[in-house]
Amino acid sequence: MLATIAAGGVALYLNNAALAASAARTERARQVLSAAQDATFRLARQENSLRGFLLSGDAYYVKRIDEVHKVKFFAAMKQLRQLAGDDATELARVQKAEAAFANYETVALNVGVALGADPATRPQGVLLVSHDGVADEAIGPVEDALEVINDAATKTQKEETAEQTAAMQRVTLGLIGGVILLGALALACGVILARSIGAPVRAMTQVMRKLASGDNEVTVPAADRKDEVGEMAQAVLSFKEGALARLRLEREAEQSATSAARERASTEAERARVQAEQTAVVHALAQGLSRLSSGDLTYRIDTAFNGSYEQLRNDFNGAVSNLERTLGQIQDGSSAMSAGSSEISQAADNLARRTEAQAATLEQTAAALDEITATVRKTAEGAQQADTVVSEARASADASSDVVGRAVAAMDEISTSSNQIGQIIGVIDEIAFQTNLLALNAGVEAARAGEAGRGFAVVASEVRQLAQRSADAAKEIKTLISASSRQVGAGVDLVAQTGKALHQIFHQFNEIAVVVTQISASAREQSSALGQVNTAINQMDHTTQQNAAMVEQSTAASHTLSRQARDLGQLISAFKVHPAAGADEGAVVKLKRAS
Repeated sequence: MLATIAAGGVALYLNNAALAASAARTERARQVLSAAQDATFRLARQENSLRGFLLSGDAYYVKRIDEVHKVKFFAAMKQLRQLAGDDATELARVQKAEAAFANYETVALNVGVALGADPATRPQGVLLVSHDGVADEAIGPVEDALEVINDAATKTQKEETAEQTAAMQRVTLGLIGGVILLGALALACGVILARSIGAPVRAMTQVMRKLASGDNEVTVPAADRKDEVGEMAQAVLSFKEGALARLRLEREAEQSATSAARERASTEAERARVQAEQTAVVHALAQGLSRLSSGDLTYRIDTAFNGSYEQLRNDFNGAVSNLERTLGQIQDGSSAMSAGSSEISQAADNLARRTEAQAATLEQTAAALDEITATVRKTAEGAQQADTVVSEARASADASSDVVGRAVAAMDEISTSSNQIGQIIGVIDEIAFQTNLLALNAGVEAARAGEAGRGFAVVASEVRQLAQRSADAAKEIKTLISASSRQVGAGVDLVAQTGKALHQIFHQFNEIAVVVTQISASAREQSSALGQVNTAINQMDHTTQQNAAMVEQSTAASHTLSRQARDLGQLISAFKVHPAAGADEGAVVKLKRAS
């Protein structure tokens, strides 16, 4: 009987040792599973932070990668390596994950951060994290390696739990068999042995039955006895402790699974939040660009964005404000140009009338010269009258030269306004380009989202079409401005020619003054000088006719300039701006009408 009890005790000890070893392996598998899930989570956060940096250019995301996510990822990988110990298979899995991450860090993380740091290369970085980009291809092996570690740990937990259950069943069967054998031996030992051990054995039998049925709260009797019954009670007590250990391990495994589920839910919630923020940003920008493409420059995005997207909203509102202010200034400039061209037209009309008056004066001078042949006295009076007329003509020519100078200055202001409009078109092109990039990134994110992002992809496509139409409209306006600049250049050339002609007239008036002075000084030479005077008058008449033709050309050019200024005002009026968007006191220069 003692040998039987000893054999049962050895069996229980071996089973308890097996249960303890299995529990240790289960705990190690739980730690491996937790570390693998933490590494997977930190890898996903690095990917999200890289995407956020490439979209916004905010260095905060790079800091999060270097100081938080990457540090915790390496800590999790270090724990996995320590848990692998001397197990070559598990160590190879960890090394494979580390090598895959090193490749991802080289070809994706470092390259993406370098491209995103420069606004000129940031679009290339956006393509890097697209659904078929290098980053997506490089991160896949890391995720697969971590998933293999995760699956292996999960499998180990399940196998060890099954092994513990089987061991407990073996212990239960062994104890039941031992109890039956001990009962048979007790019957053979006689009444004395029955009295000394019968009652405790029956009590322990009831305890073992309760333990076999799952009641682990029972009290083991005779555990403090020093005989064989006490040893058997200790064996039953070990069986009870093994059952309690198994239940504790099952609860710990269940808690580990619950913790992993919570971490996965947290990761999904974070991704959903980021996706919602990006959707709201793209929707607001799409609405703003739609209003902008329709010519409404008074629209602003009033709803605040979250995080680094707020800078994007401020940049959009600032760009639209600058565009509205510049177009308002162009409206004021076109009004000033229209007013100036009207003044030029009136001055040209006055110059034409004065040229006609000058021609009539020359005819009167010729008549006076005819009267000089009859009377010397009338010659002196005619010379005096001619001197007066020449002085007035010279003053008129001087005033006309001043008008032409103002016309040239007005033409220069028109040319400057055309250049400013060209700069505005450049700003519109840049806005269209940036919008196209945002739409491209939105399309990439929609493609990564799969079926759930189909509607988002449609919005991104509409935004890209709006950006393309804005760029096309900017090109058409640029073409119109180029044509207007050429016409302004032609007007400047005509005004310059008019100035040269007036300068020539001024010099000819000086010559006439000299001739008239000579006539007044020497009445005796009037007969011989009359021929020269008549010749000079004929030349003046010819020059006056040329001046009249040039004045007509200047008048036509000024009317054309006025019409083009009105056309420019109509083009600019297609944009909706605030009433005081381009007000600038003193910006309008009005030409003084020549008297």
